[in-house]
Amino acid sequence: MEGWRGAWYVPCLASLETLQELCRKENLTCKSIGITNRSLKSYEVEYLCDYKVEEGKAYYLVKWKGWPESSNTWEPRKHLNCPLLIQNFLRDKNEYLSRGRGGKAMKLRNHVKTLKPAIADYIVKKAKQRIALQRWKEELNRKKNHKAMILVENTVDLEGPPLDFYYINEYKPAPGINVLNGITTGCECADCPAEKCCPKEAGFILAYNKRKKLKIQPGLPIYECNSYCRCGPDCLNRIVQKGTPYSLCIFRTNNGRGWGVKTLQKIKTNSFVMEYVGEVITSEEAERRGQFYDNQGNTYLFDLDYDSDEFTVDAARYGNVSHFVNHSCDPNLQVFNVFIDNLDLRLPRIALFSTRTIKAGEELTFDYQMKGSIDLTSDSAEGLSPSKKSIRTVCKCGAMCCRGYLN
Repeated sequence: MEGWRGAWYVPCLASLETLQELCRKENLTCKSIGITNRSLKSYEVEYLCDYKVEEGKAYYLVKWKGWPESSNTWEPRKHLNCPLLIQNFLRDKNEYLSRGRGGKAMKLRNHVKTLKPAIADYIVKKAKQRIALQRWKEELNRKKNHKAMILVENTVDLEGPPLDFYYINEYKPAPGINVLNGITTGCECADCPAEKCCPKEAGFILAYNKRKKLKIQPGLPIYECNSYCRCGPDCLNRIVQKGTPYSLCIFRTNNGRGWGVKTLQKIKTNSFVMEYVGEVITSEEAERRGQFYDNQGNTYLFDLDYDSDEFTVDAARYGNVSHFVNHSCDPNLQVFNVFIDNLDLRLPRIALFSTRTIKAGEELTFDYQMKGSIDLTSDSAEGLSPSKKSIRTVCKCGAMCCRGYLN
């Protein structure tokens, strides 16, 4: 917080309203909770809580930005210059009413002078959710290391941001695990791929064509140029390391699958979409965590067994957008093992590529069992399956070829 030179402590579980009151009492500013120099000296509508009509005049109960709810006041409509917030208020009110009538639109009658407490409570919850999701979106976009935007959307329920999820851009190794093996050499190509480019040195072909689209079959590894290579950032063998090039939206699904991810841009076939990241842990630790996740009915464990079964990626608490990608028995994304600055076959990076053209607005999915287009007869393909779960989980993907269970 700004404006304070000495030590200043607040309870770690203090509510937003408590922090706002403390800031005002000490004349402190804290942008993250809405306390700025401007809000310390002025009043700005944060959201509208309730509605009533008195003596023929319409009033709204106002939550002031940077002020606790105890400071809410009733204000006449003519004093409010916040058309978007009024629009949100009316939309949330009508949404609540329409749900009570099976989705049919319904408006309050003209003679109704107050809202029922249940309606006002829903409107406040939606307003708080909207603010929380906006803050989460801003946080995600601050932490990401790629240019494309991340959006957040929930038009289904009152669920807010996950409370125990932390965005990361690359693997977070557990103590004792080294995800960088100290590589000190790279290719000498002036124009990749040359005769001794990185893939050929590893005994494989270049994974991408001249349009930077994938040209290898599932099950084969991708070897990209690394930080010691002479080629520049525009090298056609530098794709996964640049991060996702597409703007994506984390959205709430309407069929009980929780959060999902959809693309906001058209994605062509065989294009890199995103990387799957999380904590890198030992397989023994994965077994222990897996028992706990089984009881919850979900898991984010992904075995790194391209060459062995020593390590697992756990994206439950630490991950990127891929944490929210749902399963489908007919997916539009395919998993590939990638090696860049680490050539340790036990620790490949996991990249998701499109299997077909994906339209803007379409949900992104991959097969948690990694079947389908993978050549299951190859040894390497067997290493692409997430950790097995002892409890069978019903699949809700809705695909024509749905297997019925996620595992």
